[in-house]
Amino acid sequence: MEKTIDESKQGQHLVLEQKEGNTRKLFIESYGCAMNFSDSEIVASILSEQGFNTTQSLEDADLVLVNTCSIRDKAEQTVRKRLEKYNAVKRINPKMKVGVLGCMAERLKTKFLEEEKIVDLVVGPDAYKDLPNLLAEVDEGRDAINVILSKEETYGDIAPVRLNSNGVTAFVSITRGCDNMCTFCVVPFTRGRERSRDPQSIIEEVNDLWSKGYKEITLLGQNVDSYLWYGGGLKKDFVKASDMQKATAVNFAQLLELCAKAQPKMRIRFSTSNPQDLTLDVIETMAKYDNICKHIHLPVQSGSNRILKEMNRLHTREEYFELIDHIRRILPECAISQDLISGFPTETEQDHQDTLSLMDYVKYNFGYMFTYSERPGTMAERKMEDDVPEDTKKRRLAEIVQRQREHSEIRTKEYLNTTVEVLIERQSKKSEDQWSGRTSQNIVAVFPKEHYNIGDLVNVHVKDCTSATLIGTALGYSKYN
Repeated sequence: MEKTIDESKQGQHLVLEQKEGNTRKLFIESYGCAMNFSDSEIVASILSEQGFNTTQSLEDADLVLVNTCSIRDKAEQTVRKRLEKYNAVKRINPKMKVGVLGCMAERLKTKFLEEEKIVDLVVGPDAYKDLPNLLAEVDEGRDAINVILSKEETYGDIAPVRLNSNGVTAFVSITRGCDNMCTFCVVPFTRGRERSRDPQSIIEEVNDLWSKGYKEITLLGQNVDSYLWYGGGLKKDFVKASDMQKATAVNFAQLLELCAKAQPKMRIRFSTSNPQDLTLDVIETMAKYDNICKHIHLPVQSGSNRILKEMNRLHTREEYFELIDHIRRILPECAISQDLISGFPTETEQDHQDTLSLMDYVKYNFGYMFTYSERPGTMAERKMEDDVPEDTKKRRLAEIVQRQREHSEIRTKEYLNTTVEVLIERQSKKSEDQWSGRTSQNIVAVFPKEHYNIGDLVNVHVKDCTSATLIGTALGYSKYN
């Protein structure tokens, strides 16, 4: 995946507050999507109750866990390289145990124990509550594995430990799994069916985060717009629910409103949306509440109707345009970002040009761009030949990235000589004299520190910009600070 803006921290080892009395040391790294980072917080919370404190030192660890991603082959190869590093350390510290978590664990299952002799533990995304039992097996000298996919597990009853946190922003998981069987995607096979979390537990977590000083949360799921709570079970079982259950059901727009009203001064974000599931009531709710951030990540994957059909994307180019038009009408200040795949099987030059023309229509604020990577077990891998030459994929991706850079610059320049509200998150990477934060639209802004602090909401006058960053001066605190 190529990213033009807002590069995620990959392979970040995670650190939490030390619990008194814990004597074992845990080193945990996460790769891939935000859900993996959120899951690592759940894992750390579970293991904290089992006597583990986290450490920043790989060499000192009693247990090393890597939370993995299977979205592309490159992500899996990165994990295998990290396992080589762990192996080198394990030769010095043979008592150290190594475990693989997440989507790669689910996809490869027992192969990990067979192929990677260093691995002692393999745990899929729905089996983290079984970690105490699995670790007991490992402590007795046996390999341990649990990759069973659940139809109910949402971890709603576990209070995640916030790892490596800035104390300002946090993830709140609301759904797990995905029912959209896109032919290129391995997620339904590694994370299972869609299921939603009890809204009451979500609101309790939001309120708890506010009480601890957090200023912004991101509601998280593979497909947040499919959120539907009616008392439990899979979304498909809603058709069998009683009239009373249906009457009291909570959909995503209603959940957004509940969160916005629960903490009116807390910023609310969400990710990720699916074009077929993003409804007008979600957009209207965003417009209704100032504290719901004005940014929608709306993956399109291709601008060609023929390729969209091959991908089993349940929207057309025209339907996507119609949705974009609704967002622009109802929420004109909203930023929109994308996911795009270059070189999907059978993609022609005309299909590629359709993607570029779609980008010209939308002019995304930023985007996440891939070359197609064949994933074992997916419909595309089983039924379609990966027939686009690698150099063609790369050339098309370069053209997509270049077009996105042009559009990002256009969109960022729209903020020149305006005032934006910025939540301060950290010191600027380029200057210790400046703060860095994000606007409601998820655009990075930097400005002189002066007397402000991390966690402050500040009005910033934009006087300059790059294609990715706003540069300005603070005018004072926001009314929501």
